[in-house]
Amino acid sequence: MAEGGRQFIPRPFRAAWWLPGPHAQTVAGKYLRPRTGVHYRRERVETPDGDFVDLDFAAVPGAAAIPEDAPLVLVTHGLEGSAQSAYVLETCRCLWDAGMRGVALNFRSCGGEPNRLPRFYHAGDTGDVGFVLERLASRFPGVPLAAVGFSLGGNVLLKYLGEQGSRAPLRAAVAVSVPFDLSAGADALDGSRMGRVYVSIFLRSLRRKWLGKGEAMRGSLDRDRILAARTFREFDDAGTARLHGFRDVDHYYDSSSSARYLPAIRRPTLLVQAMDDPFLPPAALPRDAVRANPCLTAAFTEHGGHVGFIGGQPWAPECWAEREAARFLALQLGLPSGA
Repeated sequence: MAEGGRQFIPRPFRAAWWLPGPHAQTVAGKYLRPRTGVHYRRERVETPDGDFVDLDFAAVPGAAAIPEDAPLVLVTHGLEGSAQSAYVLETCRCLWDAGMRGVALNFRSCGGEPNRLPRFYHAGDTGDVGFVLERLASRFPGVPLAAVGFSLGGNVLLKYLGEQGSRAPLRAAVAVSVPFDLSAGADALDGSRMGRVYVSIFLRSLRRKWLGKGEAMRGSLDRDRILAARTFREFDDAGTARLHGFRDVDHYYDSSSSARYLPAIRRPTLLVQAMDDPFLPPAALPRDAVRANPCLTAAFTEHGGHVGFIGGQPWAPECWAEREAARFLALQLGLPSGA
């Protein structure tokens, strides 16, 4: 496929009038997306280091059948999400409607069962994505592969694409609500009252998961600092960076932020981002890098919050980002639904 892929013009996003502001969009995105109608078939994949990840292959019972050799799309979730996250389910539904099969990757520790090793997942960990894609390519020879990533999972996906360049096995990709600059995103959340609410919710889940591993983590974490952390920066310095081999939090943020990898991406990639995303300040959007790379298509909207993008009426909300993601991939893969 030619560099840049087929030209795609994003459809306008019209934020729901009844969800004013970025926080309403962000919260509504979590609670108003449908969670029914998608059926998963789970497969456990053993990783080369003796751990595992769970893959959930999606189908939509009652919808029109699609062929077994239809394109396969890997979907990656955000921080403390899973295949059960509403945006993953809705993405799999939209992909099916467009003639593609979705398979959701649950990052380590996110599939409902603790992973085995004294490590977890993080925003720069591309190893499992690469390993899974290699497995899918080997298992389904000749089947086109693509990917959709949300938030942290979108950052991982873009970093992977930049690392692989023209070697990437994907035909196309979409990344939604990405923290392109992890340091700027952490500071933005710390700098607002609502941002600190989001952080406290995430940290509560992370602390429970990390400290719940008990003896397996002894010597790898500073328990007192983990318990005392009140910001992402404090938690990532005490936990994420130390556990996963970074010098400190700045090393982790700098080397894992996807913005630095955008120039090397060589697959058609749609970037869906709201300017009012509370997880990333507008100044941190890598506009110059996007303009300079013909493989990247920006769908930057004025409103939408973080993984929000809810339009329509209160009795019939519409999930714009998932529909645009499916439409973009269908176009790049030459499916009729990409018109």
